[in-house]
Amino acid sequence: MEAIANRRPGRPARLSRESVLRAAVNVADEGGLDALTMQRVGEQVGAEAMSLYRHVRNKEDLLDGIVDLVYAEMELPPAGAEWRSAMRDRAISAREVLRRHPWALSLVESRSSPGPANLRHHDAVSGVLLAAGFSSAMTTHAYNLLDSYIYGFVLQETTLPFATQEEMGAMAESMMGDAWEIYPNLGRVASELMAAGFAYADEFEYGLDLILDGIERAVATP
Repeated sequence: MEAIANRRPGRPARLSRESVLRAAVNVADEGGLDALTMQRVGEQVGAEAMSLYRHVRNKEDLLDGIVDLVYAEMELPPAGAEWRSAMRDRAISAREVLRRHPWALSLVESRSSPGPANLRHHDAVSGVLLAAGFSSAMTTHAYNLLDSYIYGFVLQETTLPFATQEEMGAMAESMMGDAWEIYPNLGRVASELMAAGFAYADEFEYGLDLILDGIERAVATP
């Protein structure tokens, strides 16, 4: 959790829009969106909840602001970059950011009043694809396909019943025996993956490269 600047007892907190929004991100990181209330944010910054409304108009403005902070953490593809490497780097960065802030998955594409970091991110990604010769339609196809994969993968990996390769192996072992006799195909896959040192996290870049291959073929096809 980001530390709040120290102040003398009894002295009112020095608030700004950014400090309120960063406190809100901390609350959401710790407890999810259900925990995100003005009271909890006020506790983070050491101020009364009502004083926060000098910096955010309402709950929707607060959500717009914290989504913008999430976009600001994502790597921006530089202008003039080769499209495939730029999209790959951007996807890896977006995944890492969303893993840190899994609550943001339900918000990143839902804002009707996007902030500057949000718009800058979308503009930069679209710009790289357009500069590479993608049509507006193909730019949209590629963008939607990549984001659907990123968001879906993060959603799946953050809700799995295991967090490490060791935990996955222990779960597979606990299911062995009679279960694998009933479901032999699952048993074969599990045992071979465990023997090969399979790590679920490695699946992201494998799937990402398949998607980029498909986009590349689609662009090259008249």
